[in-house]
Amino acid sequence: MEGSVFSPDAIESFNIPGYDPDLVSLIHTGILQQNPSIRWDDISGLEEAKMLLIETCILPMEHPELFRGIRRPWRGICMFGPPGTGKTLLAKALANECSTTFFNVSSATLTSKYRGESEKLVRLLFEIARQKAPSTIFIDEIDSIGSKRGTDSEHEASRRAKSELLIQMDGCVADDGKTVLVLGATNFPWDVDDSLRRRLEKRIYIPLPDCAARLNLIENALTGIELDDDVKLSEVAERLEGYSGADITNICRDAALAPMRDCLRSTNNLVNADFEERKEARKKILSKPDLTIRMCHFETAIQKMKPSVTQSTVQKYLNWMEEFGSK
Repeated sequence: MEGSVFSPDAIESFNIPGYDPDLVSLIHTGILQQNPSIRWDDISGLEEAKMLLIETCILPMEHPELFRGIRRPWRGICMFGPPGTGKTLLAKALANECSTTFFNVSSATLTSKYRGESEKLVRLLFEIARQKAPSTIFIDEIDSIGSKRGTDSEHEASRRAKSELLIQMDGCVADDGKTVLVLGATNFPWDVDDSLRRRLEKRIYIPLPDCAARLNLIENALTGIELDDDVKLSEVAERLEGYSGADITNICRDAALAPMRDCLRSTNNLVNADFEERKEARKKILSKPDLTIRMCHFETAIQKMKPSVTQSTVQKYLNWMEEFGSK
């Protein structure tokens, strides 16, 4: 089921007295204009997170008659975990699978200092979302707008926007009873204000990939790339425990470039040659390059790149999950 697309004409015709058309235009840029091409199958692992999102977002839209009373849909969900683990990809896949109007809004947009009207931007966003309900508002880096009171990151614009966000989340129901779901993502859940955390009723941990997911990530990254017989991708996947999905993609990219570097090493003795000679030498070598990736290329790439997330940080996520998360 494809996510709804909010057309420019619909935005332009949307008019609420008291709202500057320029503010409407700012919200317009935060709305997903095209259905993203990401699907569940494109995301390696995270099966538990996918099932939770299907249960909390998709099923209530497909079978509203089942989600009443105590089974009412969740109105706020927070995905949290290390950077580069797929939180934004999950949101895009959800947009593709969900039948709601999907708003993809950055915290930077909501905390804009444009005429000092951050709270008006938030109010307008929810006005449009209720008008187009059922709808989902995805706020990436939600800690930027919802940081704890008194922290260094809480400037005036974000404070006003956060206060308005809390008010609007309390009224996330359209006149016809259809809901507006707020889906947040953060790398720093411990920085989220307590009041906002309580409104994000379901809190889903997006962990670092397990071995099977790492292998799938590697295989997808190296699709169409020639590998030497000595390459054992399962061994590479085991070596990359503790690396994020983004880290793994970068290691695969570095390993894929390594054979090209090997080919070009023979031009090092041309350091004193003129520009055209060096250019011609590179052209000759790269006309028929051997770009086969060998195990040594992975070894070098892994040595060069350390995990972007420390074990102590992972433990911090697990501790927060134990105290505030959903299973």
